[in-house]
Amino acid sequence: MREHYRRRTPATTRRLQLFIAAFSLCAVAVCDARSQSQPVGAAAVAVGPQYDSTHVYVAHGDLDAFVKSFIAVFGGQASKPLVTNVLLVPSSAEFQYVSTPAGMLSVFAYETPVPFPFGQERTGYLVSDMDRAIKAARSAGAEVVVEPFKDPIGRDAVIQWPGGLKMQLYWHFTPPAYPPLRAIPDNRVYISRDAADSFVHAFVLFSQGIIVSDDKKADGGEIGRAGQTYRRIRIASLFGNMQVLVTDGQLPYPFGLETTGYEVDDLSATLEKAKAAGAQVLSTPYKLTDRSTAIVQFPGGYIVEVHSTSHSPGH
Repeated sequence: MREHYRRRTPATTRRLQLFIAAFSLCAVAVCDARSQSQPVGAAAVAVGPQYDSTHVYVAHGDLDAFVKSFIAVFGGQASKPLVTNVLLVPSSAEFQYVSTPAGMLSVFAYETPVPFPFGQERTGYLVSDMDRAIKAARSAGAEVVVEPFKDPIGRDAVIQWPGGLKMQLYWHFTPPAYPPLRAIPDNRVYISRDAADSFVHAFVLFSQGIIVSDDKKADGGEIGRAGQTYRRIRIASLFGNMQVLVTDGQLPYPFGLETTGYEVDDLSATLEKAKAAGAQVLSTPYKLTDRSTAIVQFPGGYIVEVHSTSHSPGH
């Protein structure tokens, strides 16, 4: 493997340069990840929420439409499309990295079948040390489903938490430097009552985060079940925000299919912008005590939650 990395053809070198540029497009200056409002005692393996991306898989023909639509709604920019193999098994994917003030995306449009278990991981979390992160994840109760492997610019692994949530951990040979986000998105985790406590305990231990709230009587309208209640746990760490939605699994469409929640200043204006950009509003705004929330689907099928909080100007 080391010999493979030494002997690079000009074409290979160019591909690696493009790949590095894709991940570094939003680097402006070296910024301290702890400038984000996060708990002081966050784990050393976490770097910052601006380095954590949602993994989006779309059909090859939908990549351009999806990226343009998402940027039209949330702003930001995308890297140039790059066809590469980011795995150590035979595969080929067109890749784009999307940087927005509301959160980051790693978008994959595979030209070959997606190798197992990729496509099941929801997010990619940057860690400061892969070996230490893997040890910490295992100690906290996670399962390593893909052992660490090299990609052109670093190392990757996939872990699975109690309840089945999969996420990718990644580390770069050259540390990236991204500016802080305007708003930190929510990783929205739907989980069963049986696994909720085990998952929360394990993830908080790994992330060294804090449980911001544990509402056992949250408004069910947030998940399409108005007039009912459910348990909602909010976690904050240097990895970002997480909203754990504990349900019986009896959810009306499209709830449970969204993986990320994005905060915006004006929900109504954002939804109009989304419709103009080719997205579809699947669930109209529902007003909670602290926020208004809606569900949107972008071209290519990526489903998100969008919300404005009670302190937002357009709430």
